[in-house]
Amino acid sequence: MNKISDSSVEQSELKEKEQDSSSSPTAIAQGRRSLIALASKKRFNWIIIILIALIISGAGIYFVSRRKDAQPNMQSRTVPVTTQSLKVSFEASGSIEPITSVNISPKNAGRLTALYVEQGDKVKAGQLLARMDSANLTAELAQAQAELAQAQAEYTKALNGNRQEAIARAKSQVLSAQAQADLSAKRLEKNRWLAQQGAIAQLTLDEYLSEDKTTRASLAEAQEQLQELENGSRPEDIAQSKAKVAAAKAQVDLAQTELEDTAIYAPFDGIISQKYATVGAIVTPNVSASTTSSATSSSILSIASGLEVNANVSEATIAQIKPNQTVEIVAEAYPYRTFKGRVKQIAPEAIVENNVTSFEVKVELITGQAELRSGMNIDAVFVGKKIENALTIPTVAITTNQGEIGVMVLGDRAQAQFKPVRVGFNENGQTKIIQGLSAGDRVFIDFPPGQAPIRTGLP
Repeated sequence: MNKISDSSVEQSELKEKEQDSSSSPTAIAQGRRSLIALASKKRFNWIIIILIALIISGAGIYFVSRRKDAQPNMQSRTVPVTTQSLKVSFEASGSIEPITSVNISPKNAGRLTALYVEQGDKVKAGQLLARMDSANLTAELAQAQAELAQAQAEYTKALNGNRQEAIARAKSQVLSAQAQADLSAKRLEKNRWLAQQGAIAQLTLDEYLSEDKTTRASLAEAQEQLQELENGSRPEDIAQSKAKVAAAKAQVDLAQTELEDTAIYAPFDGIISQKYATVGAIVTPNVSASTTSSATSSSILSIASGLEVNANVSEATIAQIKPNQTVEIVAEAYPYRTFKGRVKQIAPEAIVENNVTSFEVKVELITGQAELRSGMNIDAVFVGKKIENALTIPTVAITTNQGEIGVMVLGDRAQAQFKPVRVGFNENGQTKIIQGLSAGDRVFIDFPPGQAPIRTGLP
């Protein structure tokens, strides 16, 4: 309507100008120029108005779009609470250890003269592993054997009695002693009469008395020896000889055992896990074990048999561990392989280190005996029962607020709002919700700028 009125005004003004200028050509030309200038001015004003309108509308569209972009897409930042089957499992760290491991040492201190195995060798029970110096023990055995032979000869003599030649010699000695005694007695008798007559001095008589006494003692001794030979050995003498034989035999057995102990044998099938001594080293069992570079050691070798897992299970989890429970084992050396095992033994007493209480659980290896090595670090996953229809959310959705565990949900004003929950175990990045959420509820796993909690994940 405004455009029509403006056009009519322009036409009336043109007519008036033409009427005023119709009287002369100059006036007419001036009027036309005025009309052209007026029309150009009007047209320019319209262009300005249109440009302003376009700028205003464009700015409006821009600010509206910015406002829409600024509003976060809350739906894409949340996930629903779902129900699914969860396999209950508990993780623990541990290491691979030998089932049986012993240090091989000699029974007596000595010098190692031979070593027949190296670290890593597999050995069988009874296999010769090493030898100790045996020179002194060999000499001691020979001496003990000689003493045994002498004791046996004396015992045999005591059992069999004396030979006739010895008895005959004893009889001859008795006869000789008897003759000496008779002669001495006659001399004494004669000289006693002479002494009574005063023919000899008392001193001379005393000499004959002494001689007689000596010859009679020699006769008695010879007669006693003859009697012993004729009677044979006494029972107590035979028993004493027998005891000497037993003692000598014990010395031989001891020397033989000590000599045999210089040979070191494997007590069971296994693998040589450590070597503590080299040939020429002195091995003394009463000192601590040392490295191969030491001149003195208490052990020669260490032998191990079989492998098992020693896992440290937390006090909070130990009640869930049962004998024969399935265990999945991952070693750092084989990060992409899972070995199988089962619970073998649960320690009855806790271990407290740095105020942390744990229990040692031994796990029998079902697979991995060939690949795993003693001392390897492992992660053990104790597999429990399967729970059906468990409410779960991603573990990353869990956060804490002033020490309380919860999740962030969408509030009334499209803002992230904290909601306390009670959580259970987690498995493969999913955590079981015991209380606080329902199936279909949505929880934040990504947060708009400025709305992210300070801490996420399980505490």
